[in-house]
Amino acid sequence: MDFLELAKGRYSVRSFLDKKVEAEKIAKILFAANVAPTACNNQPQKIYILQSEEALSKLSSVCKYTFGAKTIFLLCYDENLAWQNPLTKGYNSGETDVSIVCTHMMLEAHNLGLGSCWVGYFEHSKISEIFSLPDNIKPVALLPIGYIPDSSRPSHLHETYRKQDEMVEIL
Repeated sequence: MDFLELAKGRYSVRSFLDKKVEAEKIAKILFAANVAPTACNNQPQKIYILQSEEALSKLSSVCKYTFGAKTIFLLCYDENLAWQNPLTKGYNSGETDVSIVCTHMMLEAHNLGLGSCWVGYFEHSKISEIFSLPDNIKPVALLPIGYIPDSSRPSHLHETYRKQDEMVEIL
């Protein structure tokens, strides 16, 4: 498949079939995370796979946007591994690196016939608390994945794009 076809075809799926994602597909999605570029190749991403009833129940107690997925990736970064910009005090690459990693994972999931939805609407401190994350591990995103019901459709905004002349300026 052409890359732009793949990228345009992927959309946020907000309902999943009650079907488990196979370990082989999860392994491919995790490999996509491994090959994602990160600042100085520090690879600060830390990925938790939430699949047990206990983990999914805990997550549901603090985040309503799980969409019935049986597999949810909790994407975090390790502050100790994230690249620190010596020119900008307090800036590290962790959130950017995890965003790139998450994008690779979403595209690979779509390539495998799975749906996904990037979720950022959650209280980070509550996620850290319920999963007892170490202080250096910072949550960034949740990525529910799974099989797409036949009734699923992209949002009406899916093919709404800003005009390039509104977002691009040549200096």
